[in-house]
Amino acid sequence: MCQHHSDSDSAPPKSSGRVWHPDDNTKGAPVRPNSSPIYRPDILETIEAKIAEMDKELRELSLDIHAHPELGYEEYHAHDVYTAFMEKHGFEVTKQFHLPTAWKATFSHGTGGRVIGVNSEMDALKGIGHACGHNLIGMSGVAVACAIKAALEKHDLSGKVVLLGTPAEEGGSGKVVLLEKGAYEGMDACLMCHPAPGPVGSVSLTSCLALQRITVEYKGHTAHAALSPWEGKNALDAAVLGYNNISALRQQLRPTHRVHGIFEGKDWAPNIIPDYAKFICYVRAPTRAEMQATVKRVTPCFHAAALATGCEVTVTLQEGSTFDLRQNAALGGEVANIVLNKYGAIDYEWGIKSASTDFGNVTYGLYSMMLSFLTIPTIVDGGNHTPGFTKSAATIEAHNACLDVSKALAATGVRVLIDDDFFSKVQATFKEDEKERGPL
Repeated sequence: MCQHHSDSDSAPPKSSGRVWHPDDNTKGAPVRPNSSPIYRPDILETIEAKIAEMDKELRELSLDIHAHPELGYEEYHAHDVYTAFMEKHGFEVTKQFHLPTAWKATFSHGTGGRVIGVNSEMDALKGIGHACGHNLIGMSGVAVACAIKAALEKHDLSGKVVLLGTPAEEGGSGKVVLLEKGAYEGMDACLMCHPAPGPVGSVSLTSCLALQRITVEYKGHTAHAALSPWEGKNALDAAVLGYNNISALRQQLRPTHRVHGIFEGKDWAPNIIPDYAKFICYVRAPTRAEMQATVKRVTPCFHAAALATGCEVTVTLQEGSTFDLRQNAALGGEVANIVLNKYGAIDYEWGIKSASTDFGNVTYGLYSMMLSFLTIPTIVDGGNHTPGFTKSAATIEAHNACLDVSKALAATGVRVLIDDDFFSKVQATFKEDEKERGPL
């Protein structure tokens, strides 16, 4: 998950009570917990029992991944550990699924039925390890898939669960690549979760920011910086001007939009006019359409800088742009009702609201939902992508919170498989939302 708003208090505040009724599409509508009966409580009991039975080995799995952080598309240890674990638990496993470190684990029961998808992320961050809690996301996917398998077997239900091991969420857009390669084909719906700081005991159903990565390369001419600087064309100056142009533009951008980036050089020295500079820039906005519009406003900033310095410029919009989360309201409502009855509150102010994820593209392509669980213990300025969050992701409190949301996700997944009326609502919700967001 790229960039996150972190809490500045010493501990996350308690929930404000802003929760969402499953039958109310108004964000933040307050409700009284336990407002609707749980669908098939016997199935939820089976799910809870299975996850309780697996508690110890799920904890060991999470800590193993946490202790072996790997960057995007290099998750070889995670690939081998997860695939061995799923084979042990009776799943049919496909290793190196479309990508060297991606994998798929499937289980079918009965005849026919629908297919529920689940995601397990694997990658860590450079220098700070699992500072976004992907060890928990990976463990949750395993827990959800195994719990659904147990429910299908015990209650003799027809259906199929597909767990994808998805690499390179952090900057590599692994799910976008897998989506394009057809890895999600055949799924009727897809679910996952993500850890974040926030109100204790809450689960968030916020969206996130759409993201476009831009690489800007400036080429100039070297010169002696003291003896004859007039002979040079300063590529670093061009990059700095591009950065400053964006800073001037920010006053006219909406406060919900984000533009940020860094410079990279090659063979720089203080006494040489740089002839090459790279500006890596991220543009984010609450929706795909807004992001694309802001990219069009930001791009001239780069060209103006080249014109002012006499440098050549190449602006590249990187492949794998990620979209906002289009949370399926029917899926979200089911999760909300289970959480309100059993595990806590629903929130719309925290979660990964100001971050980005490649799962957003999945929500544009098929019926899907990603929740954030907010009972992660954090320290001051210890939100996602900090060393403090790396420590938080290994705590028993984070583990327990992750298992609770996994129960809610598993129960929702089973309902997708067996309840025709509910699945019709999931379909109708997606079609209605598609009128606003447009197709993938």
